[in-house]
Amino acid sequence: MATNKVLSLLESRKNLTGSAFGIAGLALTFAGLAGTYWPLVVAGLYGAGALIAPPERPPAPDFPDPAEQLGALRGDFATLRAYLTEVELPPAAAGRLTELDAVVEALLEPGWVRDPEHVHVLSRAVRQDIPEAVDSYVRTRWWTRVAPGSQPPERHLERQLTVLYDEVTAIAAALQDEEARRQQTHTHYLEERSGPREP
Repeated sequence: MATNKVLSLLESRKNLTGSAFGIAGLALTFAGLAGTYWPLVVAGLYGAGALIAPPERPPAPDFPDPAEQLGALRGDFATLRAYLTEVELPPAAAGRLTELDAVVEALLEPGWVRDPEHVHVLSRAVRQDIPEAVDSYVRTRWWTRVAPGSQPPERHLERQLTVLYDEVTAIAAALQDEEARRQQTHTHYLEERSGPREP
């Protein structure tokens, strides 16, 4: 532990810069410019170098990039799908879930989603929102059978799945707009590169 601290101190920017200034002080001494006060000159230049050196900066955390996150998310999506095959849902909710599933599957294909915010929305939908919506429906449905008269749980499930569907289709629409702009930009570039067309 102490050895690591000594090594980090020796390799620090302050020590390296101070040492470079101290060597310059020694050079002045050997050139005869420092006089009898050369130890003070060397020490002073070392201190000045240590003071002006840029501060140490800890390395930034290395988080996985969106592509790596999506790789793990695809596995979780497969797990979610396996869970959903075991749940009996009302027809309307099952239809909405099928639509939602298709959009999420398309977005999780490699090479499409790169925005960290989009990755976050997909991750939240797959790992939290969809399983929570379905599980709360199953639990509430059981209690509704025991104590009828409350609002049907399938209505809440349909509303929740609709909100989630709107969220993921917004991502798909943003990607579509991005690709359309990219295509238009490339068209303009090619037309400008080839020059004006003959009438």
